Amino acid sequence: MLKIRINNIELEAEDGETIHSVAGRSGIAIPVLCHKDGVEHYTSCMVCMVKDNRTGSFIPSCTALVQDGQDIDASGEEVTAIRKKAVELLLSEHRAECEAPCRIVCPAGYNIPLMNRHLASGDYRKTIALILSELDAEDIRCHNCQGYCENACRRKKIDKPISIKNIRIFISRNLDFEGGPDHFVPLSEYQDLKKRFSSRLGRLEDTELQEWLKECDGADKRFTEPNDFTSAGEEAKNCMHCDCRAAEDCRLRELAQMLSIKDKGGKVVNSPAVKKINPQTGLIFENAKCIKCGLCVRVCEDSNEEPALCFINRGFISIISEPLTEDFVNIKTSTTEKCIDICPTGALSRFK
Repeated sequence: MLKIRINNIELEAEDGETIHSVAGRSGIAIPVLCHKDGVEHYTSCMVCMVKDNRTGSFIPSCTALVQDGQDIDASGEEVTAIRKKAVELLLSEHRAECEAPCRIVCPAGYNIPLMNRHLASGDYRKTIALILSELDAEDIRCHNCQGYCENACRRKKIDKPISIKNIRIFISRNLDFEGGPDHFVPLSEYQDLKKRFSSRLGRLEDTELQEWLKECDGADKRFTEPNDFTSAGEEAKNCMHCDCRAAEDCRLRELAQMLSIKDKGGKVVNSPAVKKINPQTGLIFENAKCIKCGLCVRVCEDSNEEPALCFINRGFISIISEPLTEDFVNIKTSTTEKCIDICPTGALSRFK
């Protein structure tokens, strides 16, 4: 057994074990984005950096193997500063929003994109349950609101905003539809929405703005004042779903918030924002949200039966993509769930 000290704690380690592994099983938390147990190690994100006090050097704990007698600083000021800089660099080209503009500006923090998804899919009971769960008074706040959500709606830049206010008012008057929901749980986290870290897109080109239309269900009917659930659902189908599906489960967002980082907004653009949807598997890939950790590539490397996601291009302009000779609809139908679950951001997600 090897002897190692981490944060002044004497520990034992096996030969060939990584510093991150030893720290983890000893209760010492070291953040990671590009690492996953059971997947081949490949240093990419640099947020797991630690300091070797003997040499004064900084090393990635997810790949650095333990050496006998090592003295590791895993949480000092210098280490934290390096991790913060690493996350800031990742965010500099992370062109994505954690929350949709309509929800950000809503005084009540209503989850408008989720409401539209439920309506568009015809799940009216879930829609009602969501509306009820967000109530903090006897009625919704939309009646006396100036419609900030519709003013911020990105669809407005293409034709006209979604009729969010009138949709919610209609639903609030029909909460007993089909008996209402079986139950609901108040969603208290909405009260803290504006206190959470939120990434920003940066400047959008007109062609990039059109990418959000891929999320629409192709509805060509617009209802300014919906008078039934069918018309409300048709209007909701025009929502471009600008929010991130991984907003509640994004390791990049969690780490940015933990390190008290603010997104500067100005982004480095190394490729246009592109959204790819596989209707067969429900896989969505948004390259602008990708931090190029390579986890989705590595998790599929053990199979040669289907084309897999891979890196294309070189250097700064390298991106995750389907192979140049393949179409996105053919990508790893058997490993879609693995790719989605291993992604540390919302770059890979489920359609609907």
